[in-house]
Amino acid sequence: MVKYSNTALDRTFAALADPTRRALLARLEPEADGMPVSALAEPFRCRCLRS
Repeated sequence: MVKYSNTALDRTFAALADPTRRALLARLEPEADGMPVSALAEPFRCRCLRS
């Protein structure tokens, strides 16, 4: 069996394993073009931090 030691790839797959993150990605379809981040996050219990 081949073993990979790629931390960035591991973190990417770990992030995609999260159901909320997958749902946010699903909302980024073409009809979401121009939609503000706050509107994308609206159905989820999260808050958008402003810089």
